[in-house]
Amino acid sequence: MSGLASAMVAPSAFAQSAFAPATSLRPAARAENILKSYLPPLSDLINQADLAGKVSVQVADVKTGLVLESHNPLRALPPASVAKAITACYALDVLGPGYHFETRVLATAPVTNGRINGDLILAGGGDPTLDTDAIAAIARRLREEAGVTEVTGRFLVWGGALPALNGIDSEQPSQVGYNPGISGLNLNFNRVHFEWQRAGNGYNVTMDARSATLRPEVRAARMRVEGRNHPIYTYKDGGAFDDWTVARGALGRNGARWLPVRKPARYAAEVFQILARSNGIVLKTPELIDTVPTGTTAIVVHQSAPLRIILRDMLKFSTNITAECVGLTATAARSGTVASLKASADEMNAWAQDRLGMTSVALEDHSGLGDDSRVTARDMVKALISARKAMGIKALLKEHPLRDEDRKILENHPVSVHAKTGTLNFVSGLGGFIDLPDGTELAFATFSADLPTRDSLTREQRESPPGGRTYAVAARKLQQRLLARWGVLYSG
Repeated sequence: MSGLASAMVAPSAFAQSAFAPATSLRPAARAENILKSYLPPLSDLINQADLAGKVSVQVADVKTGLVLESHNPLRALPPASVAKAITACYALDVLGPGYHFETRVLATAPVTNGRINGDLILAGGGDPTLDTDAIAAIARRLREEAGVTEVTGRFLVWGGALPALNGIDSEQPSQVGYNPGISGLNLNFNRVHFEWQRAGNGYNVTMDARSATLRPEVRAARMRVEGRNHPIYTYKDGGAFDDWTVARGALGRNGARWLPVRKPARYAAEVFQILARSNGIVLKTPELIDTVPTGTTAIVVHQSAPLRIILRDMLKFSTNITAECVGLTATAARSGTVASLKASADEMNAWAQDRLGMTSVALEDHSGLGDDSRVTARDMVKALISARKAMGIKALLKEHPLRDEDRKILENHPVSVHAKTGTLNFVSGLGGFIDLPDGTELAFATFSADLPTRDSLTREQRESPPGGRTYAVAARKLQQRLLARWGVLYSG
């Protein structure tokens, strides 16, 4: 074990590392002062990381707001998924921690002896967490609670609570599951499960909306195996369905992966239709509508978990669709309308300037996926301190364990960190809070980016670019060294 992080919990020979002291962290105060004197200047620590591109760092005392250390804190860089911490604050402030998304089943006529002599409408409310199990529960309640056995009219589908988007960032490869379409009606994080298995000279392929217990196969996304080696995937809009092809030469014997859904309302509607049929309710072919007819009655209402829980999970698993849905929903509540993802991000930027004291925030979405979003370390630290005091954001952030130079977790470390990570190709960020053994609480942000290298990538290279992993590892090591440095430097 070597490096400053390891030095904080165990002795380590200083000769082994430029950052490791000769004694442990916690003997006498005089020894701690000696330890601090061994710390190199912050700029030297950053230079030794040998990260191509730019770095921006700041750390401050939460109680006083006093800036303790910084390196190019006004340099605006992509925050990647650290932006989700801002989105979480936006949603908490505008919607409230107890907000629930609702997915409704509406009818244009009453249920009479089990029959609806009218239309049935599946109406989304922007829920990013709706999954196949929830759709199955809604279909079951339609039969068991509402008593529906027959619908004579149309099966209508409304996803207009949020704008219909084909994806979050148009510069991403078509096949990456973290860049799905978005609408007011979403399912399974708008991903479809593609599975293949060799069968003779060909392949058996399935596209399904699986959950832990169910695997309904769907037609809203279709796949063809084609005799080529490259590109691995192609996508085109098939009108009523997503039209995919895959290169035979890339498949091997068998395998599976999640692919993004570009037509989420149709996808959810088909799964609902399948599961309604399993409950004895036969629905006609889904028809998408722009507005909900007047005079309808809600016969089943499904509520999501409270927003606070959704945001906690979003920050833990860094789900892009959740960030976009909660951000768009907050904008709709705040301004009464939401024209586009960029317009919604602009509204959140204005909110962040007003409520969090940020001065130069420029996000183009709510998830941090877009290349053109920019945040400075100074602004991020300022936002974290404001949100810590006004919105309780710290409790929602995932614990971020300190690690040694080999990336092994340092158990029982005296310093506690709760933070949001952010990773794009040749972009890395970390922002959050540090609790020191003496009770001192710090807020910090560190961003790094090699934008020339990132900009040189082709669209297809972005799923797994050459050199990307090496950059990410180096950036994370720098982050760990910074956390360890501050744990030593500012412990009383």
